[in-house]
Amino acid sequence: MDANTEELRAAHDVLAELYAERLADALDRMPVERAVLDLFCDLTLAADLGINVGDVGCGTGRLAPYLAGKGLAPWGVDLSPEMIRVAQRDHAAFRFDVADLRELPFEDASLVGVVCWYSLIFLAPADRHAAFGELYRVIKPGGYLVTAFKAGSSQVRRAGRSANLGVEFDLYWQTPQEMERSVTDAGFTTVFWGGVPADGPDSPAQGYLLARKAVVDPPR
Repeated sequence: MDANTEELRAAHDVLAELYAERLADALDRMPVERAVLDLFCDLTLAADLGINVGDVGCGTGRLAPYLAGKGLAPWGVDLSPEMIRVAQRDHAAFRFDVADLRELPFEDASLVGVVCWYSLIFLAPADRHAAFGELYRVIKPGGYLVTAFKAGSSQVRRAGRSANLGVEFDLYWQTPQEMERSVTDAGFTTVFWGGVPADGPDSPAQGYLLARKAVVDPPR
């Protein structure tokens, strides 16, 4: 494991309990995020390809009950063992495993959809091709990928200090155009994109992107 990945994992091990405390009811306060997830759920179920979806970068597992309530069967994975421990503790009805986004544990074309909720913001440019290739690999033809991300200028940022827990890590607030390019370069087709403007100079805009894997793979 490279140094940046190790730093990221160690930091989120420290942050796990804080995330569980602060984000447990976050969706209740975010109607736009619920609407995007609802669109993903509706389209995924309408594809009639099954109900198994991946929650990649699941953190403390807070999305699992919501996805299950819509009729899907989520399987969460996260880089941080402590995040997974908290997810298993707080949402024992669901499956959670430690895994790297660049090497997912799912079989080829085994999922009808994947949710990446603010988990792609940690990908360095050099890792994006492999990561989006993995997402494409595990989704069934005709299935969907949805992501929420912080929209910005794409430059690396140092985060974590504000938690006052002695951790720091890199993240990237990508432009919507850059995020869409990564998705389409991997072979997906954009279905929906949107965003919410920043509410202050130190707060980024929120971006949302929903894409579909073609029923028949395009020629490579």
